[in-house]
Amino acid sequence: MLRQVARPCPFCELRSLLGQQTRLYTQVQRERGERHGAASSRPRSGPSRPSRMVLSENVGRTPADARHTRRKPDAFAYLNRTEAPRGLERVREQRETRGSRPATGRDDGKRRTRSEPFHALKMQSSLHQVPYNNRTAVKRQIEQYDSFAKFPLAEPILRAVNDALPDLEYRNPTPAQAVAIPALLGLLKTVRTKVKTKKSGPEAFLLAAETGSGKTLAYLLPTLDAIKREEIDEKEEAEEQAIKDAEAATAKPHDQRADMFSAEEPDINKAVDPARPRAIILVPSAELVAQVGAVAKSLSHTVKFRAAPISAKMSATVIRNQLFNVNGVDVVISTPPLLASIAESNPNILARVTHLICDEADSLFDRSFKQSTTEILDRATPSLKKLILCSATIPKYLDKYLADKFPDMHRLVTPNLHAIPRRVQLGVVDVNKDPYRGNKMLACADTIWQIGKASGDYDPTEGKEAVPTKRVLVFVNERENTEEVAQYLTKKGIDALAFHRDTDPSRQAKILASFTNDAHAKESAESEDNKAAPIKTELANKRTLPNTKVIVTTDLGSRGIDTVSVRHVILYDVPHTTIDFIHRLGRTGRMGRRGRGIVLLGPGDRADVVREVREAMFRGEALI
Repeated sequence: MLRQVARPCPFCELRSLLGQQTRLYTQVQRERGERHGAASSRPRSGPSRPSRMVLSENVGRTPADARHTRRKPDAFAYLNRTEAPRGLERVREQRETRGSRPATGRDDGKRRTRSEPFHALKMQSSLHQVPYNNRTAVKRQIEQYDSFAKFPLAEPILRAVNDALPDLEYRNPTPAQAVAIPALLGLLKTVRTKVKTKKSGPEAFLLAAETGSGKTLAYLLPTLDAIKREEIDEKEEAEEQAIKDAEAATAKPHDQRADMFSAEEPDINKAVDPARPRAIILVPSAELVAQVGAVAKSLSHTVKFRAAPISAKMSATVIRNQLFNVNGVDVVISTPPLLASIAESNPNILARVTHLICDEADSLFDRSFKQSTTEILDRATPSLKKLILCSATIPKYLDKYLADKFPDMHRLVTPNLHAIPRRVQLGVVDVNKDPYRGNKMLACADTIWQIGKASGDYDPTEGKEAVPTKRVLVFVNERENTEEVAQYLTKKGIDALAFHRDTDPSRQAKILASFTNDAHAKESAESEDNKAAPIKTELANKRTLPNTKVIVTTDLGSRGIDTVSVRHVILYDVPHTTIDFIHRLGRTGRMGRRGRGIVLLGPGDRADVVREVREAMFRGEALI
């Protein structure tokens, strides 16, 4: 009988094949623990090594070799300290022993604590923070010049200020004019420096003042005074030269020639030579060209100089007649691209320029105009004596460029720079709530209707100025929204017009004529009534808002345009930066008048930004 062979277990066969490699995890851990216990029982010759899980008793002690060495503190050395260093405690004890106020930060309400910094505007802080160390000196200088008669200006210029500008409130100098005119006339006190630097190039000035402070007259009056003085000096030099020539001719009569070469030199026809102005004013838009040209023309009746405002809206014939005039030209007002193209074909046009003024310098040195502006500046540098930059805001890129290009520039800053005046009130309309429910156009129309129907703001019995026609500016961020908002307001019975780059030039002039000042408004009222006749016939059966005019515009209308008669500004869209806030709200409350701004806060708008701007306006602080 055969015997059955015993078959081993498959797990046992696998274990015998693999040998010692198939140990369980628990067995491995048990063996490691036994080895560690045996090792710990044996005495060690070297220093004991603590376990990873045991805390050291010497954490708070300083090593013996590092007690006397001074280590340089890094950037994060004081983050985890709960006690002040001993050096600071000694300084604190010394202050307390001297009797000064304790350094606890508590003043028991005796002094005004510093306001909290901006949080929402931190991402928009694109303005350069101007130091106000000499603020007291600036205010003292403003109080010193309380009349134009105290400026050492020529007599025709003083008469031009009093006679040629009767409707404007320029009789007393504004803070910007009290700061700028003495400096531009050469009355600025030179600061003594240890290192004497050789001055190369023109004398540069930066006039930074708030919107509506009269910067146009602040640079026009000293420029015209310098032009008239140069004319007098040239006339005296010509008379002296004529006397010397006559004396030389009488002294040597035998040397005179009797042939054909003794004839007198004929007069040169000035019409064939390009005009060579003495001063150039650069502005960023054609609207500002017309505005500054109107101020210069009003002064030219008394001062007797020739101004040539040129822009791309004019024809080539008009530009040629303005520049290449037989009688010459003294002041040219233009945009940088147009003048740069003319100077490229006629380089001699900038050969006699002594004063170069860049109005709205933050726009002229931006990416859009910087190339043409610097080209004009380089061409005019050989004969240039004074470079004047004017702006209501100083962005960081402009401050850095001026510090590198003109390190010795004189900065003429008013105390309220980068701050919206307190006479301008800012209101907020929450479009998300009833009755608008997110409809921003309906909120804009309702706000304009409330402004048009309100009579308390213009009641002469309460001492307020009576305004027959109320004018409102509505600012949007996108050009496409101007036509859409203007059409909606027209449907709601409001006399609204769109103003942007694509608007017809002739229509732009008529639109701005009713908003620049009251004199032009009376002249253009009849022409606008004729145009508004078909609109009124269409809206005859609808409810209309009388005596109220509205312009819907972009940032084109926020730069430098003197909208004295505008009392209300509506921000349809929240501006992107603080620079836009300052320029848009600066269209109202000009020349000491009161104004009101209204922000339409819709879905997606930054409510925290509007809140901080409103608080800064209430405190009178700069939007930095």
